[in-house]
Amino acid sequence: MPTLWFCLVAVMLAGYVILDGFDIGAGIIHLFVAKNDAERRAVLASIGPVWDGNEVWLLAAGGTLYFAFPGLYASSFSGFYLALMIVLWLLILRGISIEFRNHVRSELWNTFWDAIFAGASVLLAIFYGTALGNVVRGVPIAADGYFFLALWTNLQPGPDAGIIDWYTVSIGVTALIALTIHGALWVALKTEGELQARCQAVARRFWFILLPLVLLISGTSFRIQPLLLESFDEHPWGMIFPALSASGFIGVLLFIKRQRELAAFLSSCTFILGLLCSAAMGLYPNLLPSNGDAARSLTITSVSTASYGLRIGLFWFVPAFALALTYSVFVYRHFAGKVRIQPHGH
Repeated sequence: MPTLWFCLVAVMLAGYVILDGFDIGAGIIHLFVAKNDAERRAVLASIGPVWDGNEVWLLAAGGTLYFAFPGLYASSFSGFYLALMIVLWLLILRGISIEFRNHVRSELWNTFWDAIFAGASVLLAIFYGTALGNVVRGVPIAADGYFFLALWTNLQPGPDAGIIDWYTVSIGVTALIALTIHGALWVALKTEGELQARCQAVARRFWFILLPLVLLISGTSFRIQPLLLESFDEHPWGMIFPALSASGFIGVLLFIKRQRELAAFLSSCTFILGLLCSAAMGLYPNLLPSNGDAARSLTITSVSTASYGLRIGLFWFVPAFALALTYSVFVYRHFAGKVRIQPHGH
């Protein structure tokens, strides 16, 4: 049961990154691909019907984490308190910038909220990547199962590392570039004309920036976290996830060149899914490794709910997950197609 719930949490987190990832990516490119107010409204309209629904998956993943692995929830939310508060404020700023932008007819008002939307999106992408870097690298877990991390110390990924070091920052920058491509491909899928062409150009150019970054973090991750290599040696079938990620990454460039918008976006989804599943596979059965004493790592068995609770929870989880999935499919099908902006409104 703990392994099953580990997989369920991983799937929901991956789903959130894929779905809300293109929302964040749309915010990142918002200011430099849209050249006028109509094009900025088109970018917002491309995510307008779905962005808030996409964020539900983050709440669902957090709730599932709290239920299935309460020890991890308590430890990580305590140790990453400052970073989590920053992420919370960034999510709030993104939400209100989307909602407040059109409440006042003023160029200054629109520009202000456009800048908030773009800035919060950039910082969110970096913080999410940095968070993943901390999980892969490990944290200094004490004997009681808790830890504390300063925002930064000496910028080295050792036992005394803070949340920010050169390794976690490199993953944060990689996440920023990956979500920029992801968002550009989504906006290209939903728009037409010059805006679409600029989005495709952004995705194509940033692909060549992302390539060396992915190779860099792949090599350094195996060096910094030996558990990754050990896990793939023990479970060689897990190499399917890096292969899936690589195929999606190559598919992005291939389909952009062929002007196949949907295929390019789905390839980006495949790349992100394979990357996150590779990280989860490499860390299993650890949920949060210790970068000091390995025996203090939080594993699926040491921090999980009792088996009875996990079994009962599964009966509630399945219909709830099916309902949320059905709603998401309905919304995406209902609002499928290109967005078209009128001169004086959506």
